[in-house]
Formats: sequence, structure tokens, C-alpha cells
Amino acid sequence: MSNRLATATSPYLRQHADNPVDWHPWDQQALDLALRDDRPIFLSIGYSACHWCHVMAHESFEDPEIARILNAHFVPIKVDREERPDLDRIYMAAVQTLTGRGGWPMSVFLTPDGKPFYGGTYFPPEPRYNLPGFRQLLLQVAQAWNERRQEVERAGRDLAAQLELQAGPPVTHGQDSSLRGEQMLDAATARLVAEHDERYGGWGTDTKFPQPMVLEFLLRTWRATGNEELLQVVVAALDAMARGGLYDQLGGGFHRYTVDVRWQVPHLEKMLYDNAQLARIYLHAWQVTANPLYADIVRETLGWMLRELRLEGTAAFASALDADTLGVEGATYLWTPSEIREVLGEQADLFLAAYPVTEKGNLNGRNVLALTGDLAQRQALAPLCRRLLEVRSTRPQPNRDDKVLAAWNGLALIALAEAGTALQEPRFVTAAQGLATFLLTEMATDDGRLRRVWQGEDKQQPGYLEDQAAVIQGLLAVYRTTFDVHWLHRARRLMDLALEHYWSDGWYDTADDHERLIFRPAEHQDNATPSGAALATLSLLQLARLFEDDDFARLAETALAPMRAIASRYPTAFGQWLCVLDYAERPQVDVALVGTVEQALPLLNTLNEYAPERLLVLGEQGALPLLRGRAALHGRATAYVCRGHYCLEPTTEATVLERILKGMPSELDQQEVDMSLQGKKVIVLAEDDYEDQELWYPYYRLVEAGATVTIVGPKAESYASKHGYPAKATLAAADARAADYAGIVIPGGYAPDRMRRYPALLKLVRDIHEQGGVVAFICHAGWVPISAGIVKGKRLTATAAIKDDLVNAGAEFVDEAVVVDGKMVTSRAPADLPVFMPAVIEALRS
Repeated sequence: MSNRLATATSPYLRQHADNPVDWHPWDQQALDLALRDDRPIFLSIGYSACHWCHVMAHESFEDPEIARILNAHFVPIKVDREERPDLDRIYMAAVQTLTGRGGWPMSVFLTPDGKPFYGGTYFPPEPRYNLPGFRQLLLQVAQAWNERRQEVERAGRDLAAQLELQAGPPVTHGQDSSLRGEQMLDAATARLVAEHDERYGGWGTDTKFPQPMVLEFLLRTWRATGNEELLQVVVAALDAMARGGLYDQLGGGFHRYTVDVRWQVPHLEKMLYDNAQLARIYLHAWQVTANPLYADIVRETLGWMLRELRLEGTAAFASALDADTLGVEGATYLWTPSEIREVLGEQADLFLAAYPVTEKGNLNGRNVLALTGDLAQRQALAPLCRRLLEVRSTRPQPNRDDKVLAAWNGLALIALAEAGTALQEPRFVTAAQGLATFLLTEMATDDGRLRRVWQGEDKQQPGYLEDQAAVIQGLLAVYRTTFDVHWLHRARRLMDLALEHYWSDGWYDTADDHERLIFRPAEHQDNATPSGAALATLSLLQLARLFEDDDFARLAETALAPMRAIASRYPTAFGQWLCVLDYAERPQVDVALVGTVEQALPLLNTLNEYAPERLLVLGEQGALPLLRGRAALHGRATAYVCRGHYCLEPTTEATVLERILKGMPSELDQQEVDMSLQGKKVIVLAEDDYEDQELWYPYYRLVEAGATVTIVGPKAESYASKHGYPAKATLAAADARAADYAGIVIPGGYAPDRMRRYPALLKLVRDIHEQGGVVAFICHAGWVPISAGIVKGKRLTATAAIKDDLVNAGAEFVDEAVVVDGKMVTSRAPADLPVFMPAVIEALRS
């Protein structure tokens, strides 16, 4: 006869519906029963793909005698940890405090009001593995409750109070103040490099977990610093996972983890969240290395998700495939030499040379397939792999956990959208758009928040922070794929709701209107999935830039401040926070494309690379804040690029855009700060209506070098007002004393017809030159002779392309800048500015 779990939404709970244990789901009825009958609660938490959960179920929960003891002395409650991460985190913290370790199945004993007083993980029915027998344990706990009630209740109160003190968002009190910003990123990077497995890749000396968030952080750091050692660490782990037993060599997709250090023997459950995250990191690695193996892994993994996890008739994905088939772990996936020879015949030897198996086997007397051959062999043997997969598909298959979780589908949404764009795979883009629509409709509550589970549950029950945060990240990814601003506005609306319900001086896992538990959890550490608080903080930073929202930026800094030292000290536990910290601390690049997607395709193809520091928007003028005041030039799609506090000149040419981007991040931003101009005063001329970057870039490069910069000229006040230059940085040319300044930078050259209108400027330039100051031109070709005629002498610096013209006009040089492509340099070539300014600084220094 079925118990109360028969109608549960969770497949894991329904697996226990026929147990003789009188299971209850976690609901008010069960909690009221415990209080009314004054019985302690036995809380069992697990999930459908958990091998040892099944073992304990078969050994103990199907045992009539154990069930009789449980039913007589306890209120047994079964919880799916994937449906209720709040309960899992609260009571896992209790088990870890009590025993020093945790895991699943989780077995916790609670007072009738929910306070934990004893717990552990797996218990065998009889004593073994140095563990007490579950039958004896139940009787001992029941006896303690009956005979030492006050002692047990006091232990529960004390533990609950201890856990509550540790709950809540982290605070900055006691943080390490000796390191700041990029120093903390460097400290985390050093730890990860020092601790990684140089022989087999990854981290761990016993079991091996994939660690996609840590790999993503290292790849980001490589992008920012160019440190090739970091890329080697990432590549070593990715190669080992792709070739080993962790990866399903026939059907695609990754298993949960391996029980050996060499990545060969996995626990064979397959989780949606693992595969979504790993597909994404392999995609990014392919963008960096162009290794075709990585692109194959992405296509195969996402293909497996679409084939085996997508629920029929929907755009959504199921949660997992079980490790067991008909009660045997890995029965679907494992092979013997004779089975392979039966399928492949004369070609078996060729296959076995690349994918060796033995008579002894490496799991349950059979073999998990792993690749020892090279990439060329893998590609050549693909037809044989397909034949083996066809045969494997006729075997009994593992159970599928069909519940749809918003957070995990959000991770899948990110991977599909990014892969669809980078690999130019329309099927992934279509799948992403369908999934985004499903999440925002089928999984939305009446107020617009997302619920946790889609399986017919009450739409009034909202989900957790990680559900909102992962889907926001997914919507941002879909926007970057489609450039439909609808997705951005939905992401912002979801963020507004998240702040309203999950924020209170920091992020909480549960909403303010959530069921009241013994404390409100606020988990910031990564688990197998990224921290919801970290994902939400990353979204705040991105939305702050997209919508120029200072409140979002301020809240992001509040959330990030206490995580800096924690994440740098424990990098493998806070990989997602390190990615957020990297995003917040590194120089950022904004790219705004004005025009339609069709018009902008050549420019978009230039942008199809791994660049996590880059924020990309596309649309008509004014559609978003970054598109405000920006027009399509000459009726063509136009790219506007800004980095930090300066912008470069817009371009309609893909080749020019590529040159601009290749200068970012520039070696200037990575070198140690040069303060050699400290104490020197320099003028930057604002003489006419040339483009913004001609003033921004020289101004900020000189300030970074320690100079005191003054802007002079007819446009000084308007530029100061427009871009926020300090008021004291501007003055009229007539009020500037040439003797006070070490030099002057003249963007846009000298146009004689304009200069006649500004005699004070003309005199200022000549006076600075005559008194030995540096005069630096950013010249337009037609003005070269006039420029040389005004200023002659060895204190002149300019770009190499116009050097001969200037020399012929009587000028001498101490420095020059290297010009990309050897073309004539004008202020219309923005990629030259990062190269030109070091020459100016060197001239001023000397």
C-alpha cells in the first residue's frame, strides 16, 4: 500500500512511495503531527541520482522491521534536496557540525519543533564500515528521547542557536585588509596553481570533481593577464576530463565525478547542472585555443541534453539520469571486451587500441570507456562509437528525474545561448529562446518571481534566490544572442523582485515570505552549482552597466565587499565569487553597435571571441542607455567602443573594430602604474569638435602617470561638463602661463583656418615650445605642414606615419609611435592612441 509520497512532485520521493516506512513529505501536516504526538522527526534527505541513497533505501527503508521502529517512535519525513535546497543547507550544516563531514543520503533526528540533535549520512542496517547499524541507532535515539528528554532538547536548542549565529550574509568585520582588488585575485590564482594536480589535472587527491567555476575564473584571469601557466592548468583539466571516464565517450555528456584521481572511474549519474556548466567552459576554451576537441565536446554535450533530458512537448530540461539501471550502478554504460568485439567485429582491435578495456574491468567487473588515443583517432573512430551507442540504446536505461528546476534550467539557458552564437548553431539558439519563454511563463508565480519546480505544484510558492539569479544570467545570455531588448527588461524586472524579496543588507537563499524555518539560510559558498548570491551579484554589476543604474552598482559592492578575502583564501569553494570579483576589479570594455542585427553581422563576427570583460549591446539609437546619443554613421551599422573612462572613435569597419579590440586589454593596463610624471603639469587642448576619445584617452593616460592635467581651449568647459572632468582641470588659454607646464598635447592637429580665430592658443603653443616644453600632435594628414611650420625643434613628438612630412617641414624628433599597418595616422584611427601616448609620456619624462 502506498504512503503519502505517492502523489509527490519529486520522482525521488515517489521512489519511496511503496516503502513500509510511513513517510511524510515536509509539510505542515507532518510538522503538526510531530508536535501533537510529541514524537521526534527522522528527516531523510537525498536525490534521485544518488547511488548511496538507493542503497540505504533498499537495505533499510524497505525492511519491515526497521520500518516498524521508525513508524512507532518517529515521524519519518523524506525530502528531495533538489526541491528543497533550504532544508538541505540548514540540516547539512547541522550534520557537518555534529560529525565533521556531510553528504547524501542525509539522516537527521529533530525535535518536534525542527531542531536537530543528532545526524549523519548513510547508515547500514547492521554495523559495518565502522558505522553503527541503523536498526540499533533508531532504538538508541528513541531511548535517549524517552529517558533523557531534557538533555536531548538542550542539545537541539544549543545546536540551532549555534547555526543561527553562523547564518546570514557574510560581513566585512575581521576581513584581511592587507590585500585589495587584483592582489586578492592574484592570491587566489596562486593558490589554485599551487594546489592543482600537475600529473592528472584538476584538484583533489582522491575523488575528482569537475570544478567548472574555478576553471572559468582561471580562464578569465588568463584573459586579463596573459599568464600562459593559467591556460595550461585549464587545458590540462579539460583534456583529462574529456578523455577520461568522466565523459560519456559514446553518447556525450559528463557524469558527476570520479572516485579515482585519474578521471577514469566515475559515479555514473548525469546531472543537468554539471553538463550545462561544463559545456560552457569547453566552449570558452575552444574560443581561446581553437582546439576542435573542445567544440566537439560542446556539441555532443548539448546534443545529449537535447536528446535525453529535454522533456517531450516542452522546451524544458529534466534534472538528471540515475547512476543505476535496474539496481546496478552503470549497467547501461559498461562494456566487456567480448561485447565490443561482438558489435564491431574485425574493427574491434582498432577501437580497443584507442579505448582499451580489460577482462577484469574497472567497475563491477566491466569497463567504463576512456580515450587513450589522440584526437585524430577519436574523429576516425566516430562511426564505431555510433554503432556501439546504437547497441547501448537497446539496453535497459537509467531512470530519468523529470522534475524541472528553474536554477538548473537557467544554467542550461546560458550554455545554449552562448554556444548557439559562438558555434553558429541555430538549433541551440532556438532551444534557448524556447527555454527562456518556458521559464518566464510556465515557471512564473503570479507576482513574476520564478518557482523552484515545474511539476504541477502551486504557482503561489516562489523559488529560491538561485532560481531567480540563474535565470537572470540566462536571460542576459539570450539577449547577447538575439539582441531583443525584451529579454533585458525581463531580466531587470526579475532582479527588482529578487532585491525586494531576497535582499536584506545582503542576499538570502529564501524569500521574505518563505516558510519560517529554524533560521533563514544565506549560503554563499559554491556547491555543485554556483552560489545564488554570487550569480545575483554578477547580474547586479552587469545590469548596472546596461541601464546605468547606480543603485544596482552600490548593492553589488555591498554584497561583494565581505567576499573578497574569503574567496581569495578558499578559491576552490568560491569559484563563482572569484569570477564576480574579476568582473568588478578588471578594466571593462563596452561595445555599443548601432543598427540592426543584419546590418551589424560583419561587426558581430569580429566580436565572436572569449571576452568576459566585454559588455555588448546592439540596437537603434537610444534603445538602451549605452545607445543614447549614438547614431549609425553613413547609414551603416556603427561600433562605439569604450574602456574604463575613455571612448574611442566610432567605426563602421570590421577591420578597424578588430584593430581596436586587439589593443584591449592593452599592455598599458597590465604594466605597473607609472607615476614618473608626478609633479609635472601638462595641458590637453580642447580646441574644436573632434571626437570624444581624442580628449578622454590623453587626459586619463597622463593622469595615470601622475601628471596634473589642465584642459584649455574654447571647448574646455563643454568637455568638462559632458564627461565629468574636474572643474579645476579647465581654464582659458589666455590665463595659462606657459612656463608652468611641461608640455601640451594637441588632439586633432592644427587647422590653420581655425587657429587664426584663437590667437591665445597659438601663442600658448609657441611659448611652451620656446621654453623647452614638449609639444605632441595627433595630426590629420592635411595639417602636417602647418603643424611643422608653427613648431620646429627636437621637443616635438608625433606618429611615425607623418614623421617624414614633418621632418621635411623642419621638425626634429626624440620619439615616435609605431603605426598599425603603416598607414597615415589621423585622429580617425583610434587604435593608434594607446600606442601614441607612451611616446608622449616618455618625451615628457625625459
